[in-house]
Amino acid sequence: MAFEDKTLSCRDCNEDFVFTTGEQEFYAEKGFENEPVRCPSCRSARKQRGNGGGGGRSERRMYTVTCSACGVETEVPFNPTNDRPVYCRSCFQNRY
Repeated sequence: MAFEDKTLSCRDCNEDFVFTTGEQEFYAEKGFENEPVRCPSCRSARKQRGNGGGGGRSERRMYTVTCSACGVETEVPFNPTNDRPVYCRSCFQNRY
């Protein structure tokens, strides 16, 4: 399939931007069916705000724990229970 650059209009700022042949090939390779609806600037700004596709997600809560294997203090993105061990990133990667 031959691609050609396309000019699209940004959903947020209404400015035109080019959806290049390279980007189209990447989208096709990844199996993406929809074209981008935001220009690169608005996409970047949206990611910086933390709303990248989540519709207003808040910052992830982290919990401070002590690694069950090495004893180092670390943070995990879930509230651990006392019935299961919790590992730091290094120990977790070594175990699994």
